[in-house]
Amino acid sequence: MEVVLSLLEDGDDKMKKLIGLLAICFVFSLSAVAQQGGHQDRGRQGGGRPEVGGGHRNIPKHGPARATTQRPVEENRHFNDRGGHPDAPHVHNNGQWVGHDSGRNDAHYRLERPWEHGRFTGGFGRSHVWRLGGGGPGRFWFGGFYFSVAPYDVGFANGWLWDSDDIVIYDDPDHIGWYLAYNVRLGTYVHVSYLGM
Repeated sequence: MEVVLSLLEDGDDKMKKLIGLLAICFVFSLSAVAQQGGHQDRGRQGGGRPEVGGGHRNIPKHGPARATTQRPVEENRHFNDRGGHPDAPHVHNNGQWVGHDSGRNDAHYRLERPWEHGRFTGGFGRSHVWRLGGGGPGRFWFGGFYFSVAPYDVGFANGWLWDSDDIVIYDDPDHIGWYLAYNVRLGTYVHVSYLGM
């Protein structure tokens, strides 16, 4: 309050600068609120919590179950099973893993040398949330561990923030040599292979 009173005493120029500075701060605040709102509303039903993604409170308790039947592999498969859901493999907040149903014989996830760089030992599941440290689908890292997204899944990682998103790693029960990286913000996941430390 003292600053404002001294500005009033010193003249109109300082007051104009203060008003201009406050206006700029207000504009940036509105921009940040608008961006945050876009993430919160995605996938909501009836104004409740989002059905897909939505942050740390919606991290799946466990990875997918082993596929008991095999779904025929489709090259241009779509995953947006409901309005507002992403067109990428994702996890509903009730724990249903959408898109992990092609079974063990899916040629997209066959590796010549599974576990070529060893096995990931950093920790699995919701109690181990990792912040991405950089890179891209071909090679990304967190906590000193390096991974690569499966070539078939690269398009499903669109929108991932490779230097700041939080992810959780799960074992893949069907595809030998692969893990599943779940994006906490988006609620989507991709198959990833471990490249070592």
